Amino acid sequence: MKLLAIDGNSIVNRAFYGIRPLSNHEGFPTNAIYGFLTILQRILEETSPDALCITFDRKDPTFRHESYDGYKAQRQPMPEELAVQIPKLKEVLDAMNIPRFELAGWEADDLLGTISRRCEEAGWSCIIATGDKDALQLITDRTYVYLVSTRMGKTTTREMDPMKFREAYGFEPTGIVDLKALMGDASDNIPGVRGIGEKTGMALIQAYGTIENLYAQLDTLEVKPAVLKKLAEGREAAWMSHDLATIRCNVPMDLVLQDTLRKSVNQSALYQLFLELEFTKMIEQMGLHAQQGDLPAESGRYIGTCHMEEVTEPVRLSELLSEWEKADYVALLALPDLAGVAVSCNDHMALLFRDSLKEYDEMLSRLFSPQIKKVGHGIKELMKKLLEEGYCAEGFLFDTEVAAYLLAPTDGSYELEHLARTYFPQEYLRGGQEQTKAREYLAPNAFSPLGDRAPAVAAFSSHCALIDALFGVLSARLEQLELRELFETVELPLCSVLAEMERDGFLVDRGALQTFGETLRTRINEIQAEIYEEAGEEFNINSTQQLGIILFEQLGLPPVKKTKTGYSTSIEVLEKLQGMHPIIDCIMEYRQLSKLNSTYVEGLTKVIAVDGRIHTCFQNTVTATGRLSSTEPNLQNIPVRTPLGAQMRNMFVAPEGKVLVDADYSQIELRLLAHIAKDENMIDAFQSGADIHTSTAAQVFGVEPEQVTSEMRRRAKAVNFGIVYGISEFSLAQDIGVTRREAGEYMEKYFSTFQGVRNYMYQIIKQARQDGYVKTLMGRRRWLPELQSSNYNMRSFGERVALNMPIQGTAADVMKLAMIKVRNRLKNEGLQARLVLQVHDELIVECPIEEARRVKELLKDEMESAALLSVPLKADAAIGKSWGEAKG
Repeated sequence: MKLLAIDGNSIVNRAFYGIRPLSNHEGFPTNAIYGFLTILQRILEETSPDALCITFDRKDPTFRHESYDGYKAQRQPMPEELAVQIPKLKEVLDAMNIPRFELAGWEADDLLGTISRRCEEAGWSCIIATGDKDALQLITDRTYVYLVSTRMGKTTTREMDPMKFREAYGFEPTGIVDLKALMGDASDNIPGVRGIGEKTGMALIQAYGTIENLYAQLDTLEVKPAVLKKLAEGREAAWMSHDLATIRCNVPMDLVLQDTLRKSVNQSALYQLFLELEFTKMIEQMGLHAQQGDLPAESGRYIGTCHMEEVTEPVRLSELLSEWEKADYVALLALPDLAGVAVSCNDHMALLFRDSLKEYDEMLSRLFSPQIKKVGHGIKELMKKLLEEGYCAEGFLFDTEVAAYLLAPTDGSYELEHLARTYFPQEYLRGGQEQTKAREYLAPNAFSPLGDRAPAVAAFSSHCALIDALFGVLSARLEQLELRELFETVELPLCSVLAEMERDGFLVDRGALQTFGETLRTRINEIQAEIYEEAGEEFNINSTQQLGIILFEQLGLPPVKKTKTGYSTSIEVLEKLQGMHPIIDCIMEYRQLSKLNSTYVEGLTKVIAVDGRIHTCFQNTVTATGRLSSTEPNLQNIPVRTPLGAQMRNMFVAPEGKVLVDADYSQIELRLLAHIAKDENMIDAFQSGADIHTSTAAQVFGVEPEQVTSEMRRRAKAVNFGIVYGISEFSLAQDIGVTRREAGEYMEKYFSTFQGVRNYMYQIIKQARQDGYVKTLMGRRRWLPELQSSNYNMRSFGERVALNMPIQGTAADVMKLAMIKVRNRLKNEGLQARLVLQVHDELIVECPIEEARRVKELLKDEMESAALLSVPLKADAAIGKSWGEAKG
């Protein structure tokens, strides 16, 4: 038999400090529990033990504290955000039927030692999993130690048996105690012999084995006189330290080895705990589900009672449509292909399908008209499909997906199943297949004659009922967190704007794109030949290993960085090697051209639709700041900084008889910083119409504006934008090519000039620590549990986010509001112009040539009036036949 004994305190500490802060939607921290369970699962998979147990320390003093007052005296108390997780972790372990051992007066290490020796006496083997090397003294032929380390979310393990230990240390495992007796242990405040460090201690134990042998030969030791003197003076401390470091293996603990044999988990209890902790993936990985007795009486139902009816008769349909028009709202869920709709209203569920209802198209027209108020989930996609099919897409008053995103912008998932587990854990049915495979059943073919209709209907109605239930919960939560106005004036109306933009797409000149690709490929072949000539041989340029050998072994360039697999050839490395050999510039150009060709030319060509347009998808529930992102393909990432990259914009064009109008906010984030920070000098600069970077340079360098050089302006610009992102002296120094000291001086001069910004940076972090979040001018929130972390890097990350999120998030809010205002005004004035793309601070409108001037003025006007600030918003607009031409 093989028993795995886990050092609970050691592993949970490593999990807590090695994994970023996590919490459930109620703010309860969960990273230590999640990390512990992840590490546990990994060790179980790697060791496959027959038995399992976990030991924990207790708060009570142990015999070591009684024998030495200084024992662990310097230890900081456990962070509160870790301490609150320990009881919950123990609940989880109990639900997993894993025996736990802890005993007053003894440490977890002593329990581990006793467990390992009991195993050996019974003929069992024992594996001790811990992050502390103290346990290495327990290694025998039947007891191994599994050393665990977790850093930045990645866990590594190292098994130590007698042979591996001797190879690493040069003495027997029990010598660990003797080593600590000499060198001490700062973490436990074990003194050791003053002046004896690890190197000297290792050499002495390798030579003499134990401190008993060492001190028995003290008079004849062949060591330096200073070392001999330290040993003689520290004899008493050495023996005391030896006693403190020795793990006891005779603890009077109640242990029956047979009771540690692995058992099945308590499904219901563990399922409920994981729901509370929101460990969705673990629920799925472990196949957990609620017991049937814990479920609502009616399968697939979340809240209250609901009568379900499949509508096939026109008379009944007419009655329902009249009821829905009179109702305050209906909750609905449509199949992706619009072949079926579930509608929940006043505890009644109606299911309508195209194949069984002749008046189905007429029903869709009335259902999605403004006369029926609707609540949906992910309504942007539904609106887009309706518009593509020629239906109206109006009357939506709530989107549960967007609302959930506003409430928890860093969750990452807002699928219905996830929201059910989050907001209705007790009612969420997970045992039935209609839930676990809901996506399969809600696929377009689920309701075909060959589909499995019964579970599909159950999933369909269940999810529609969930949308209805979520509406009440999320609506109240938005009100509570003062997010309703943002939701109703920005996020909800934006859905229809984005749906229209996705439907319309952006025209691409396919011929020009293909010609551009041919030009790129010709140059790629030329540059490849140059690289081979410089290298003196042909090789795979795309292979990091082969390129590393060429650069650092054959050409003799100094290696900048090494990885586990060899030399690093990242762009950062290549930039540092520039000027040392002609091949470096060739490789950098080769990579740039290859990416342009594969990602943009070939990638974009594949997604041009039959109408000649690219229909990107605007993601409105992804970024934590509220910014939109673009996927399938990503049109917000078209390179523009290089001449060839900028040419990509020339491939996006207006149709015959039309042009593109491009408008871009000028320095919107700095203008928002001036307003939010109430910095008088920065406000004055913007109000006067001066160039902010020149104005900043003049004040920082103490010269007149006309004396500001291009280099001064460049450095001032780096400081201006760096401040928004919480840049450090080190990063600024790298950005502008100066020493860290010079960068610090620039920043100090900057803050002396813009004291309002300095005060803002101090106050916003202080307020964020107090509130647990930051928010934009329009109330968008970003929760920041990182600010309470005991990990310095995590806290620093939280501080940077606290600084820049109110600025970036407000910029996102302003842009979204501008999009809504522009689209509405274009429609209200009866113009044919339409929005086709949004890229960060930039809007692009396609319009007939005769509307161009009017649209340019309209676009500029609506963007500049999107928010009233203490400084003017400024948008620059231009007209062109292509995106590149309009962008200038």
